[in-house]
Amino acid sequence: MSQPDPCSWLDSLPKAFHAYLNGRRLDEVECIVPDLHGMSRGKAMPLSKYSPDTQTFLPISIFYQTITGKDVEMDIEDQWAESDMTLVPDLTTAMAVPWARQPALQIIHDLHDAEGRPIPCAPRNVLKRVLDCYAEQGWRPVVAPELEFYLTRPNVDPNEPIQPPVGRTGRTGTSLQSYSMTAIDEYGPVIDTIYEFAESAGLHIDSVIQEDGAGQVEFNLPHGDPVWLADQVFYFKRIIREAALKNGMFATFMAKPMRDQPGSAMHIHQSVVDIKSGKNIFSNEDGSASDLFRYFIGGTQKHLREIMPFIAPNVNSYRRFELADNSSAPTNIGWGYDNRATGLRVPNSGAQDRRLENRVVGVDANPYLAIASSLVCGYLGMVNGVEPSAPAASELDEELEESFYIPDTFDEALRIFAGADEVRQALGEDFCQLYAAVKSYEMRLFHREISPWERQHLLLNV
Repeated sequence: MSQPDPCSWLDSLPKAFHAYLNGRRLDEVECIVPDLHGMSRGKAMPLSKYSPDTQTFLPISIFYQTITGKDVEMDIEDQWAESDMTLVPDLTTAMAVPWARQPALQIIHDLHDAEGRPIPCAPRNVLKRVLDCYAEQGWRPVVAPELEFYLTRPNVDPNEPIQPPVGRTGRTGTSLQSYSMTAIDEYGPVIDTIYEFAESAGLHIDSVIQEDGAGQVEFNLPHGDPVWLADQVFYFKRIIREAALKNGMFATFMAKPMRDQPGSAMHIHQSVVDIKSGKNIFSNEDGSASDLFRYFIGGTQKHLREIMPFIAPNVNSYRRFELADNSSAPTNIGWGYDNRATGLRVPNSGAQDRRLENRVVGVDANPYLAIASSLVCGYLGMVNGVEPSAPAASELDEELEESFYIPDTFDEALRIFAGADEVRQALGEDFCQLYAAVKSYEMRLFHREISPWERQHLLLNV
């Protein structure tokens, strides 16, 4: 009697992966999870040691780490302290590791406790919790992210400013070349490698454009299920970094990597459909905007300032909002029709495609938490019937009240978040306590640093 093939599960993987293998032997499996910052953590093992049915574990302490790698001491619940988490593979996320020397597979895993319950502080589970709230109302959100990032020269000394890359002409990139095809061609080898890696992984790119900054590129992703789109952003960040390194450059998703260049955003387009009919609930039968669309905007306005730690999650995030001639980042919670001066924009579209674009989100955000928190705002608006302000037809009045503007600093954002009771309840209070503790500790670490500006201007002048 023949023994069952322990690798038969590979047969169910997507066609793109089998095309990538092309008859070669799979060497390694990467079991990965997104951490609080959106970076990948996990374990890699030979194929012979991996099975979707064999339990794999990680310590919950990976969620206590700041962006610097330092641990935060937590006492939210005793059972969280040093417990292990069980990794549960989501084989729909399985895809190639195109930059690996030998054929490799990466799989995003969900995280459960010993009783099989979702770990509340895992970002993917936080997003699923929000989607469950929508599902209870008979709704399903649809999102489409836009990724802006910079290609730069390799920066090996953190004390030195980041510099734009050198393109195929041998010249350093210049800014203010929005939508320039010539500028995109300057970095053709990197873009080609990104497309090559994406094809091997089975991922799709809607379009690529040159943004305002020197070496700044934008990729637009298709619309779809929020978890799958967050997975794609998670994967694409990895792909883009590796493609840049292969071509002698860095790719950075800092919100504001260079002082005199624009920042990078991750605009999120959001709509909601009725689960039974598949129709966009933001539109009435006659094609006009529905009350629910109005409430979605109102809720987003009401709660946007409260979710800033998720959509602008780092000290550097707030440099993107500094008012300057080269900054196109919105600094307000206003909304308008096809108005890019507002934080919330309603793009021109047909009734079935009616949506709200959140333009405040930075590309340095964890995609799972950014999408989850943005959708929470709209959800609370719809269930509570929150009315929005009047739409802005042009530039917003600079004399608007302070609460109409987003926080100036991360410290202020964390203070506002501390009182965001409805948002915290929807996302999970234990998770929010953990997240706030990690980010507050990061702030303390940052404030201990002495910057080059201080050394330059204060060392001998005060």
